[in-house]
Amino acid sequence: MHAIPPEIIRLKRDGHTLATAQIDAFVDGLVTGGWSDAQAAALAMAVVLRGMDPAETVALTQAMTRSGDVLRWDDLGDHPPIVDKHSTGGVGDKVSLMLAPIVAACGGWVPMVSGRGLGHTGGTLDKLESLPGYRTQLARDELIATLRSAGCAIVGASGSVAPADRRLYAIRDVTATVESTALITASILSKKLAAGLQALVMDVKTGDGAFASTPEHARELALSLVRVAEGAGLPTRAVITDMNQVLGHTAGNALEVQEALDYLRGTRRDVRLHTLTRTLCAELLVLGGLTGDTADAEARVDRALHSGEALERFERMVHAQGGPADVGTRGRLPRAPVQRVVPALHAGWVQSMAVRELGVLVVTLGGGRRTAGDTIDPRVGLSEVCQLGDRREAGEPLAMVHADNEAAADEAVAQVQRLITLGEAPLPQRPVVFEVLHRGSVPE
Repeated sequence: MHAIPPEIIRLKRDGHTLATAQIDAFVDGLVTGGWSDAQAAALAMAVVLRGMDPAETVALTQAMTRSGDVLRWDDLGDHPPIVDKHSTGGVGDKVSLMLAPIVAACGGWVPMVSGRGLGHTGGTLDKLESLPGYRTQLARDELIATLRSAGCAIVGASGSVAPADRRLYAIRDVTATVESTALITASILSKKLAAGLQALVMDVKTGDGAFASTPEHARELALSLVRVAEGAGLPTRAVITDMNQVLGHTAGNALEVQEALDYLRGTRRDVRLHTLTRTLCAELLVLGGLTGDTADAEARVDRALHSGEALERFERMVHAQGGPADVGTRGRLPRAPVQRVVPALHAGWVQSMAVRELGVLVVTLGGGRRTAGDTIDPRVGLSEVCQLGDRREAGEPLAMVHADNEAAADEAVAQVQRLITLGEAPLPQRPVVFEVLHRGSVPE
């Protein structure tokens, strides 16, 4: 069997299926340096052009998982189910901030390994770092102590988790080889498998503000994620959801944390955000064996919110990770010095919004990174963002801009007015959840 880099590249270039041993050799070479950047890029391009079948993708996922540390929980004795949720990214997506403490309040352990902002999408870690003192890097004993106290922890991946994926992603990022369903699947799932999960729910977004801009692409990715995760021994469900409008009414780090706190307190809950959060929580509770059916799971989610236990779990998590102990009652979140209403230029119904460009606008304001070394301003962004189908009269607010200075605010106001379109006819309500895919719905 050919195991040297040029032969493996040639096989995939010519459309052949790679053996597990060949995939293992590739992943080992990523870690040891046995494969050069040029060779890794060549194989990545061959995969983009020729694809990988499910068995190949399972083998790649498992090899990348084994390339670094894998969390083990069996030394803890009896413990709650280890479960997690992952989103493919969007604008205003702060669901993780609510889901983790809700599921914890319902009896699960959620060791959520999250990421930072990428392109026009916000990162969960960046949002939580709006809270003074919050630490995203925890040693294993600290992670376990946080789970025992709060039932959830939201942390960043250590350098020892799936190092093969880290190197391969950096190569793909600069060689136009990011857009491969197989490589995306392996990248996401290798890190989730490294967390030692027992159940995973994937939020696969589709629309203007999503990586998968079409429903067909989103479904292809969702099917791949479920098929490969199940093949690797991780029970997984994928929920295809809408990203043709900002999720909730905020986009920006501290602003999204504030919206999450308002949600957990019960002082304000956007309907679409609540529907999605409740759906994902319920699917995870059922899949993790914490309840027998969806109706009971939804009732338990409602109780966790109504009783205040979900908010209490969030407070415990934040405090255990170095943040303020009373974040639920005294947020201590930074505020931008300039806040400006975006008035509608004329009357009408909100017909569309350029969600991706609104995400880029938040980055331009300082709420995201243009280069890896950029410092994020947690204060800036958008709040009170209107939703599709809303009615606005001339002069009524489309959103509120939060900016560092007057010039940035002026530019952002003009941009929002350009990116949100008003029309004469009301728009039918668009569902936020399109489809739930599970093992039984995935063709072999």
